[in-house]
Amino acid sequence: DRRAVAVALFNAVRDGIRYDPYRVSHDPADFRASAVAQSSSNWCVPKAVLYTAALRHVGIPARLGFADVRNHLTSAKLSESMGTDLFAWHGYTELDLDGKWLKASTAFNIELCRKFGTKVLEFDGEHDALMHPYDEAGNRHMEYVRQRGTFEDLPLDEIFATFAEVYPSSMSGGAAASGAGADGVDDAFTA
Repeated sequence: DRRAVAVALFNAVRDGIRYDPYRVSHDPADFRASAVAQSSSNWCVPKAVLYTAALRHVGIPARLGFADVRNHLTSAKLSESMGTDLFAWHGYTELDLDGKWLKASTAFNIELCRKFGTKVLEFDGEHDALMHPYDEAGNRHMEYVRQRGTFEDLPLDEIFATFAEVYPSSMSGGAAASGAGADGVDDAFTA
């Protein structure tokens, strides 16, 4: 059953790789699905690359989708490091199940969501699974600001050109300035 396989792969990528917004690399090799699969933590774009590749591997048509999102629960530390609470080029996957294109974001692992009281993104293979607008307490969480479209291949040069414009102070040296603790998790919810 293709739907069950798509859901199982979603859960494996979502929870098998911890979300870490401080792990931004400029090395194209780090964006290969094989490299992402070996990482214990990563951010939304590489996780979307892995989910897309895994779906394609099992014969499910898939492509990368991107949007700019505003995380209203971004930690002060990360927001200060980035200079904004806007996350340009948030990565997700679009997949075709039975002739219907669905959107699914594997970004936030279940442990992170539970730790910070945000709703866990569940994918049922029938409906989109995009970031929730509100957390468990009813506070604003994620807001989709701009759709950047879908791509068959990762537009890495375009992504990093935008990052250089939007986050000039935090993108020096090829990685986001780190404010994370030893476990890679900031002191408040990050996107």
